[in-house]
Order: sequence, then structure tokens, then C-alpha cells
Amino acid sequence: MDWNLTSLFEEKMPREIHWTDAEEIGIQLQEKFPDLDPFTVRFTDLHRYVTELEGFADDPTKSNEPRLEAIQMAWHEEYEDAKG
Repeated sequence: MDWNLTSLFEEKMPREIHWTDAEEIGIQLQEKFPDLDPFTVRFTDLHRYVTELEGFADDPTKSNEPRLEAIQMAWHEEYEDAKG
């Protein structure tokens, strides 16, 4: 059997997520909250949702309004795509 350690590691360990990974965060939030319109989420709740994601490895205090806006927009794009 041919084991690829990289793919085995990636399957077992989620990739670390940081505040600057807006697209990845948007994807994960859409998967976790598929029926929630991102534009109805307060930034205080969005902050909590992001910091509770599996693989989130950044300093929770390093968020700011532009980062949260970028995450909200990325999530909204995923939300709209999912609606078809």
C-alpha cells in the first residue's frame, strides 16, 4: 500500500485557519450554518463563530472590522452560490 504522508496528515489534522483566510472561513461558515444569511449576523457573533471553527489558530484579539467584513463577504458569496 502506498501511503502519502502529506494527504494522511491533511485528513487527520485540519489546516490552521487565520483571520486573513477569509475565503476558507467563508466556506466553513457556509457549511456550518447553511441557512443563515451572513448579512444578518452581528460582528460580535461572527467573531465568535470564526474563533469556534475547527482549525482556527489565530489570536482572537487580532480581528478587526475590515477582516470581519472580508469574512462576511466571502461567506455571503458562498451563501449565494449555495442558493443557486
